[in-house]
Amino acid sequence: MSSNIRVNRVCQYCRRDFVAKKTTSQTCSDHCAKMFYKVRQRAAKMEQSDSETLAIKAKPIEEVKIKEFLNIADASKLLGVSRWTLQRLIKRRALPAIKFGNHTIISRQRINDMFTL
Repeated sequence: MSSNIRVNRVCQYCRRDFVAKKTTSQTCSDHCAKMFYKVRQRAAKMEQSDSETLAIKAKPIEEVKIKEFLNIADASKLLGVSRWTLQRLIKRRALPAIKFGNHTIISRQRINDMFTL
């Protein structure tokens, strides 16, 4: 059974007008179909790579959110401020901290208390 359907379409790859013999046709030729396939595959790989990168970047912050006691570096990641800003807050006693030798430890509860009214 043959069909006499003729549909005017625009090629998804080269953007030229063509007459499709099927309603599912997206490209004007075999060459454009192959190239369009490669473009779709490349875009899928880029999207997957971007999502993996975002997951890797978000992982340290998720680990910091779990901890009850934070060092200066972790607290700066959590708050989004520099280490020096935290050092100034500790020096002015606006943020209570405890020194263990060379390490400064900050309680998450104290950080949360700073932002509650």
